[in-house]
Amino acid sequence: MHDRMDPTMAESKIRVETTGAPTPMTAFSQGVKKGGFVSVSGQGPQDPATGEYLHPGDVTSQTIRTLDNVRAIVQAAGGTFDDVLSLRVFLTERRDFAEMNAAYAEYIRANVPSGVYPTRTTVFVELPNEAMLVEIDALAVVG
Repeated sequence: MHDRMDPTMAESKIRVETTGAPTPMTAFSQGVKKGGFVSVSGQGPQDPATGEYLHPGDVTSQTIRTLDNVRAIVQAAGGTFDDVLSLRVFLTERRDFAEMNAAYAEYIRANVPSGVYPTRTTVFVELPNEAMLVEIDALAVVG
């Protein structure tokens, strides 16, 4: 896997890129780091290599794939998932909340060894691609 940060000055904004998450198709970065703060753009259930939306209709698998994409960007910035302070979850269907929440809880328990779990907000929305049942963004502090 190829990961790259585009450094300029120590306190300048740095674009965070990784092949472990989908490449943005428009004018935004996968992540941006400034100081120790890392902001991760909203990620969906896309295959990092192809950009294809995965697991149609399966919110459990989409949640896990989406969190894997978030984790890859945090790792490319030099952190771990345990460095995530806050996650925002966007769901298209209220009826998917319990299933998403169960997959999310299992993922968090497995990837946050400190036991200090990130804060979370869940919002019900329409998402940009019809195949997306879930989108998640993050704020982390690394280094």
